[in-house]
Amino acid sequence: MSLRTVVATRYVTPLREGGSLPAIVEADDSGLYVLKFRGAGQGPKALVAELVAGEIARACGLRVPEIVLIELDPDLARSEPDPEIQELIRASAGLNLALDYLPGAVTFDPVVEKPEARLASSIVWFDACVANLDRTPRNTNLLVWHRNLWLIDHGAALFFHHAAGDFAARGTDAFPQVKEHVLLPRASALAEVDPGLAQRLAPDVLRGILDQVPDPWLEGDGGSRGGVYLDFLARRLQPPRAFVQEAIRARSQHV
Repeated sequence: MSLRTVVATRYVTPLREGGSLPAIVEADDSGLYVLKFRGAGQGPKALVAELVAGEIARACGLRVPEIVLIELDPDLARSEPDPEIQELIRASAGLNLALDYLPGAVTFDPVVEKPEARLASSIVWFDACVANLDRTPRNTNLLVWHRNLWLIDHGAALFFHHAAGDFAARGTDAFPQVKEHVLLPRASALAEVDPGLAQRLAPDVLRGILDQVPDPWLEGDGGSRGGVYLDFLARRLQPPRAFVQEAIRARSQHV
């Protein structure tokens, strides 16, 4: 299913978390969304990671707020008194990314919430697959909404694409950073969930996700880089999966 496109009609409030300064906005469908600005520090690559990783999580059966493309009019900056936010809005004029706002959601607390082993393992597997650096006890990027666990904020995933060199070749990297994952202690079913999750991410599924990324966000030296992401993910999913073996090894040192 293609991503919907909405138009931002009102800037509601900034979310002063992290360096990208996302914001809650209202759109022309009367919905509230968490807007991720194309003009923020990491630029379009953070939006590519947000979209690709988020839709991969959804394909894995995990809960992610609806992701939409959102048109931003620079004139919205006129109602914002903060010069930094004004500049960010103007720098992000045009197409951006947003996630459905979950009213009343609370931040996941690993001391209080104890997700069952298969769910925890699936989330760890997913984050290791997309090389998501940002699901630690310091910043879980998990919400509890209607008693379910929801995954948010995947702009730090696929971090290899920020570096020079052959991004696709990094697909076989083990991702040792998984040792910091907030749910790793509860992920006792990694080996069990591995085959089924990998099967969900067939080439046509990944291609369908990448086809939804706006072409200008994928432009790099030599033209469109969409195929590079597909190559990276294909290598990532080729058995034996180094990221799964590394997660199992890291967990063994926790228990």
